[in-house]
This record gives sequence, C-alpha cells and structure tokens, in this order.
Amino acid sequence: MTSSLPHWFLLGAGNMGTLAAWYLTRAGHGVTVVRSGASSDLKKQLHRAGNPELALQLPTLAPEAITGPVRHLLVAVKTPYTRSSLSPLLPWINEETQVLRLQNGLGALDGLLPSGQVVEAVSTSAVKGQHPDHEIVAENTTWMGGNGPQPEWFASLTPHWPDLQWCDDIREPQWKKLVANAVINPLTALHDVPNGHIVSDPALRDAATRLCQEADRVLQALNPDWPGHSLDNVLAIAQATAGNTSSMRADRQRGAPTEIEAINGWLVTQANRLGIAVPAHLAIIASLTRGQ
Repeated sequence: MTSSLPHWFLLGAGNMGTLAAWYLTRAGHGVTVVRSGASSDLKKQLHRAGNPELALQLPTLAPEAITGPVRHLLVAVKTPYTRSSLSPLLPWINEETQVLRLQNGLGALDGLLPSGQVVEAVSTSAVKGQHPDHEIVAENTTWMGGNGPQPEWFASLTPHWPDLQWCDDIREPQWKKLVANAVINPLTALHDVPNGHIVSDPALRDAATRLCQEADRVLQALNPDWPGHSLDNVLAIAQATAGNTSSMRADRQRGAPTEIEAINGWLVTQANRLGIAVPAHLAIIASLTRGQ
C-alpha cells in the first residue's frame, strides 16, 4: 500500500510545512524538500506535550536537479515567495499535477499553474519556532477541499493528521480563517502587540469591528449565504490565542515581507471588482506596506 501513496515535493519547510511533512510521512507518503543549494537531508525536531522530541529527516533536492514530472506538490511557502519558489519547477508541472496549498490568504497561485487539481488546506493548528526546532502549540481541525473530487490519497492521511476533514465547499472555513487573519494579523503587526489586545484595547476592538464589517460586505456579495457576524469569531480567536504573536507581527519584527497582499489584498481585489468601498482595509495595507 505504501508504494502506491504519493511522493510530495515540498516548497516551504517552515513551521506549517514541517508539520504537514510530519503527518504525510507518518501516513507513508514520501516528502522531498525543494530548496536552492540543497546538498543534504533536512533534519527537524518537533516538540509537543507528551512527546517532546519528534525527529523528522527529509531528503532535499535543488530545483535544477528535478528531471521529471512533478506529480504531487505541497506549497507551504509564505505567499510573498510563491512565484520565485514555483518558477524553477514550472517546466515539470502540468495538468496532471496535484497541488496541495497550505498557505495563509488566497490567490497566491492564481495565474501561475496550468489547470489541474488544487487542493486547498485550511488549518487551525499552530506551530512556532525557527529551523530546526518547531514547537507544536495546538493541533486542531484541518479542512481540505478544492476544484475536484476527494483524492484517493486523502483516506490514508486521516489516521495520522489530527481532525482532518474533507470539505466539498472549502470556502466557508477558508473565508473564516481569511477574515481572522485580515483582522488579527495586521492590527497586531502594526501596533506590535499580542493577539489578546484586539479584545482588551478599545481602539483596536473598534478597528477590528470596521475591518470585519467591510469583509462581511464583500463576502456576502460573493456568496449570499455567507453568515456574516465575523467579529464574534475574530474576538473568540483573539481571546483564545491572547498571548500569541501573529505570523504577520513576527514577520514585521524580523523585517521580512508580510502576507498582507494575499489576505487583506485579496479582499480589496474582490471589493474593487464588486464596487464595494473598503477604506479600513486599504488604510491598513498602506500602513503595513509603507517602507517594505
């Protein structure tokens, strides 16, 4: 059975990419990390309560060393680096390639790939740390779904990937996470505060309210069944992760590009197409991209 399972090429062996690779290899899938200058295996240590050291060793391959079709590709690289990471692989990607995208935001792959099956993964798990050490903070629900039927390999993952669910319409969990990221990430990054300040600081709570209202107007125009009332969910997430540093805040602290174009920027793109005003999102994008 194991020999019939996919072998994945992984772009982005950061926190979430490493966690996905751990689950995939536990299920018997093969995973090779694609990275420039690769010459040796990538050794990782994952830590979690009850099993503090989970050793993971992944073969690596430089992009120029790939000589045949890429059948299964896991994209977990941060969205600003999507195009540069994918470009060397494009000659080996075709309509038969299955892509599993595990990234924040939406639209990062638009226009980059031939038409084929893209499986979107939306995870509420949390990992922090820097290579080679990664701490699994929470293992929560992960939804997968996409533009095709459930892949044959999906069933092999469910015993090994905690609370993994297939979703025929991935938009609802995807959009819920998008709105949370579009509020918590930029506000905490801009003001350099942990997530809980969204709840406790009246000014940040007011800003969160405006961002949620604009996002709900856009999403309801895209899908009239969108339930709205996103602020309740956003505040619950901020409270549950009160002491955490958002990924966008961490990126800004390191001086790295943020993922705001794939998060708030995606909402602005949809709003422009629909003729909906989203001044709060435009303002926070301008504030965070100034000087990048």
